[in-house]
Amino acid sequence: MLTTATPPPVAPAGQHHGLAIALFAVIVLVTLGITLWVGRQGSAAEDFYAGGRDFTPLQNGFALSGDYLSAASFLGVAGLIALYGYDGVLYSIGFLVAWLVVLMLVAELVRNAGRYTLADVLALRLRRRKVRAAAGGASVVVTLLYLVAQMVGAGSLVALLLGTNSAQARTWTIIAVGALMIVYVTIGGMRATTWIQIVKAVLLIAGSVLLTVLLLVRFHGDLFELMRQAARHSGAGQRYLEPGLKYGATFTSRLDFFSLGLALVLGTAGLPHILSRFYTVPTARAARRSTMWAIGLVGGFYLMAIALGLGATALVGSAEVRHANSAGNTAVPLLALVLGGGNGSTGGVVLFALISAIAFATILAVVAGLTLASSAAFAHDIWAGAWRGRRRRVAAAGTHRGDAEEEGAENPSEQQEVVVARFAAAGIGAAAIVISLYAQQLNVAFLVGLAFAVAASSNLPVLLYSLFWSRFTARGAVWSVYGGLVPAIVLVFFSPVVSGTKVALFPGVDFHWFPLENPGIVSIPLGFLAGWIGTLTSPEPADADRFAELEVRALTGAGAA
Repeated sequence: MLTTATPPPVAPAGQHHGLAIALFAVIVLVTLGITLWVGRQGSAAEDFYAGGRDFTPLQNGFALSGDYLSAASFLGVAGLIALYGYDGVLYSIGFLVAWLVVLMLVAELVRNAGRYTLADVLALRLRRRKVRAAAGGASVVVTLLYLVAQMVGAGSLVALLLGTNSAQARTWTIIAVGALMIVYVTIGGMRATTWIQIVKAVLLIAGSVLLTVLLLVRFHGDLFELMRQAARHSGAGQRYLEPGLKYGATFTSRLDFFSLGLALVLGTAGLPHILSRFYTVPTARAARRSTMWAIGLVGGFYLMAIALGLGATALVGSAEVRHANSAGNTAVPLLALVLGGGNGSTGGVVLFALISAIAFATILAVVAGLTLASSAAFAHDIWAGAWRGRRRRVAAAGTHRGDAEEEGAENPSEQQEVVVARFAAAGIGAAAIVISLYAQQLNVAFLVGLAFAVAASSNLPVLLYSLFWSRFTARGAVWSVYGGLVPAIVLVFFSPVVSGTKVALFPGVDFHWFPLENPGIVSIPLGFLAGWIGTLTSPEPADADRFAELEVRALTGAGAA
């Protein structure tokens, strides 16, 4: 029976930094090697955007889980459990349940109806440049928010590795990660990004299994003792194992929790970098099988994440986790140090360095996928589909004005698109770096929750309406996207996330009036409502023939790319 926590860990001493940094260097060299090797295999648009569509369901399942299991999962969720116990577990449940929505509603249909991006699905029946522009812009915003979370996690991780809370160390780490992700995308495209995701997923799951086994051995397989020790060293006693430590103390906090849960469950089906993964397999059946593999891998991982969060509290202590990083982002590496033998031990240093390197690989892989999705949305949807399209009159009987705009458009070549996408990756990477420098004190799982809220508010309503509502129109699509996107961003800006609290982006000022940290409970219904109102007030009726074409293609795969 364990009755006391292990002495508080610290980052490895200076003489051991070399091992961890060497492992980081190996991760970077391996991923760069994959990028250079794969980047030579094809330069067509289909290779850049969809990886040639020749990945197997198992490979894509690992890549999907790799895209999804981000720094928020490995660092943020375990950190929240270490700090808040039961309430932190709710994050992992929300992330997992979300995959059932993806499996049942969008996986096969999106694969059949689209080509490279979410806007391709909409354009099959809503052929308007403004629809593409709206969907592409929303995708860029969502992926940018998600990118910030990953880069904040990278800064926290490397600062811990170097044994410092120096803002300078975190800053240079964020800049380095941003530079690497630009290289991955501009050179390797989707094919290289997918292989990096597969390697990362294998490493992440293997590392989690190793830590979980060591933790269970430490407690002789007694999970109840693990929970008792976690409660004892949480600083909150039995309340650590009960609802309400973070959410539930007040009506506002309970409402905030419901808003967060709604965003997590519905947001995955609207994430651009997840939707784009369905285009890397040859058929819709393969897309569904990929999702089933991903559900199994993600489910197993989150079960282990719960155990690791409890282990960090039991063996490290909530106070020490918070001292190392106020948001709890370094709980898992600290736990690895204890499980390996503690401060000053070779085993502790090796395991700490190994887990830190895996976490770093996780961040590198996810930021590559996110940057690719956002650059594809900008180049394929905004630049080529909306901005560069030029109107020509189509003198065909019965042709709608919208048909003239779409079918008569003179669009740039796919090679030009790829060039623009590579430049866009650099610009988006630079923007993510700048924003990340201001968000370094926020929990990465919390930041991802905001990205999920925006995705569920702007992308999911327009996607579901387009796939399942025959009366849906182009005006409804545009209103749906902006009707969810704009309120979500405005509410976040005027929430405690940005001002009014010690951990806000701008802690020295207070201009917040929206009481919730996650806007999903308001912005998600607004997105659906705006799409409904826009459709009912549209001057042009929906095209029944195009909806029938979309329905047949989505359900059967006839004519799919």
